Amino acid sequence: MNYHNLPNLDESVVRALDFFSKNKVPQFNYQDFSFPLVVGSGNAFNTAQIIFADRPAIISHESNFQKILIAYQKLIKNKTIKRAIIISASGEKDSIWETRLAKKSGLKTTLLTCNADSSAAKLADQVIVYKKLPEPYTYNVSTYLGIILSTSGEKAQNIKNNITKLKLSKDLKKFTSYSFILPDEFAALAPMLEIKRNELFGPYVSLRAFSFGEARHAKFINNSDKELVISFGKNKYFGLKNNRWEINLPKSAGHAYVMALSYYLIGKIQGLKPAYFKKNIATFCKNGPRAYGQSKPFRVIV
Repeated sequence: MNYHNLPNLDESVVRALDFFSKNKVPQFNYQDFSFPLVVGSGNAFNTAQIIFADRPAIISHESNFQKILIAYQKLIKNKTIKRAIIISASGEKDSIWETRLAKKSGLKTTLLTCNADSSAAKLADQVIVYKKLPEPYTYNVSTYLGIILSTSGEKAQNIKNNITKLKLSKDLKKFTSYSFILPDEFAALAPMLEIKRNELFGPYVSLRAFSFGEARHAKFINNSDKELVISFGKNKYFGLKNNRWEINLPKSAGHAYVMALSYYLIGKIQGLKPAYFKKNIATFCKNGPRAYGQSKPFRVIV
């Protein structure tokens, strides 16, 4: 297979928005889960922070989940904490042992996943299954976008209509460094953009992301005429004045809109640069690290 024909990230965003315009996401009332212990790895962790931003919850990841269970053992025993919510698009990897350990600790388990037949799905007490599209490994556009849409109530078609009308900066190609500045209420999305830097560009292109609050903490002491600062809102301080691209968000914009817009712009940047991801993803899947407890390599399309 010629992996150079893989879609860029912006193309996957548009496909995912089209998909969710035609396919409703599951109705799942997170308000029914009082003070859960939530765990996810990578973008699943960031998704957990997004969907439980306005709800009492303990958010953890694969590196501290065991310590969190120990630290809150008293609250688990007295039933203050009754349920663990495990978020995993694949339902494999870390979610398997996390589900086992949560059950062993006396918690009821709910798995949010895109794979109804996964190993973790066979273990969990409750499984909420989200539809997704086949996408290049690591993209995870439709996977977590679907979960976010299920709580934000945003309309996928409206998001697509808005972001595809955006007039791109004519100088987008000339820069070697890009920074995104997000409104503070979308701070949990910044790490998701940083992850895309590692996946798509590695050491070849600089891509940073901060909330406005984070950006104030000395992130722009050093400025370069090779860096474009993309802000969602007015930018008075960050980057060189002639290198600031301000994008106004509609009042209705929620996390799904900002995620889709950010990924869409990163995909446009990806299309202007050498095909780093497409050149190397097959080799990484074949020779790179395996999922914990698994011997099979990852597939390029998942």
